[in-house]
Amino acid sequence: MPPYTLVYFPIRGRCEPMRMLLADQGQTWKEEVVTREDWRQGTVKASCLFGQLPKFQDGDLTLYQSNAILRHLARTFGLYGKDQREAALLDMVNDGMEDITNRFVQLLHNNPEEGKAQYLKELPGYLKPFETLLAQNQGGQAFIVGDQISFADYRLLSLLLNFQVLAPGCLDDFPLLSAYAVRLSGRPKLKAFLASPEHINRPISTFLKK
Repeated sequence: MPPYTLVYFPIRGRCEPMRMLLADQGQTWKEEVVTREDWRQGTVKASCLFGQLPKFQDGDLTLYQSNAILRHLARTFGLYGKDQREAALLDMVNDGMEDITNRFVQLLHNNPEEGKAQYLKELPGYLKPFETLLAQNQGGQAFIVGDQISFADYRLLSLLLNFQVLAPGCLDDFPLLSAYAVRLSGRPKLKAFLASPEHINRPISTFLKK
C-alpha cells in the first residue's frame, strides 16, 4: 500500500501541488475521490476536522488544511529551503499565492464566467511579484527561492499551468516566469505526471469545466 492517501474532489484544486511534489519526489499515493453527491450527503463533511477537504493521511498522521499538508511534505522531503532565511521567504511566497488563490475562489463563486473574466483582467498584477522574485534570484535561472526546488515551486508551477489553460499567452509579458514553467515542467518525473491522464483529465476547479 502507498504510504500516503489524499482525500479530495475530482479536481486539481488545492491538491495538485501536493500531487506534483509527490510525483517529482518519486513517491506513490492513493487517491480517495469525493464526488459532489458524496459531499452533499454531509457524512464526509461531518467527518472532517474543519468541515473541508483535502484530507491527507501519512501513516497514523491525519492532516487537514492544504498549506499544512504542503509544509509537512516540504519538511519530509527537505523542500523548505536550506536555512531559516530561505524558509521565511518561502512562507512569504506561499502566502502570496494563497491570496491570489482565495481571490480566484471569491470571484468564481457567484458567477463563474464573469468571475473568470475579472480574474484574468487582474492576472498581470498577480504575476508581477513572482517575476520580480525570480529576477532577484540568480536572474531567474534558478527557483523562486534559493538554488533548490521547494514546496513553493510546485505550488507556483501549478498556478502557472492553470493560468495558461485559462488564458493562453498570459505569460508572454513575463519571460522569466514563462521559462521557469517550461524548465520545471521538464523535470523527468514531473513531466511524466503532467502528461498522465490523472493530471490532464482533472478540471482546475469545481467552478470550471477546464
